[in-house]
Amino acid sequence: MAVAMSSTCPGHYCGKTLINGSFDGECGVCPRGERTNMQKICEKCTGSPELYDWLYLGFMAMLPLVLHWFFIEWYSGKKSSSALFQHITALFECSAAAVVTLLVNDPVGLLSIRSCRVQMLSDWYTMLYNPSPDYVTTLHCTQEAVFPLYTIVLIYYAFCLVFMMLLRPLLVKKIACGLGKSDRFKSIYAALYFFPILTVLQAVGGGLLYYAFPYIIFGVVPGYFGSVHVSLRNTVFQESRCQEEEVLVVLFSHWLLHAWKLPVLDLGHEVCG
Repeated sequence: MAVAMSSTCPGHYCGKTLINGSFDGECGVCPRGERTNMQKICEKCTGSPELYDWLYLGFMAMLPLVLHWFFIEWYSGKKSSSALFQHITALFECSAAAVVTLLVNDPVGLLSIRSCRVQMLSDWYTMLYNPSPDYVTTLHCTQEAVFPLYTIVLIYYAFCLVFMMLLRPLLVKKIACGLGKSDRFKSIYAALYFFPILTVLQAVGGGLLYYAFPYIIFGVVPGYFGSVHVSLRNTVFQESRCQEEEVLVVLFSHWLLHAWKLPVLDLGHEVCG
């Protein structure tokens, strides 16, 4: 009888929560980490992310790292031998942020996450699907139906910013002696601009990126950063050994993106198709 009553909940994402052993409460938003089933009852998500979900999270995690490396190269140019250490520090910052993000998400303390399966694009934008049963009162059922793919990226960006502010200024101040005082912190200033942009991009376009990122990896990112890097380093073979090692770090990032293409593009056809 409770299931039959719960089926009257309007909208795609409104459901009833188990209260005192029954589902006789009012229809509303499901708690975080739960979503409605076919009977409009809130169920806890206990599954693990699929491979495509992990690849999406990996793509979103690599964006700040690639941008860090790009701006480190852009502002260090040929005037500093510290870029290699900044590349390594950026890699450490993003890696540490990823580990901490996994540890603080449910289940807390484990390097694993539970997730709700993405079923359609509207799962990313539940705020647009709040029903109005009587055309007057809106029933607010906004929730993270794709838990935790939406918020975990935002948490990761926050930790990236924290680790960068804790580690990078000290490193740059100590070893970036080849740059002027006004230049040595420019890569950090750039991050203070692109992190808000990435946050807004995830908040507004997370669902679109989820379905489009295989094609972004395939067609845009490697070519863009590769061409920019070549233009910056067109005389690399005449430079010092340390600067050649910097180039190897950047080339490694390009190879990593290319390696990401193969499983991503194959799975992308299945998900988008």
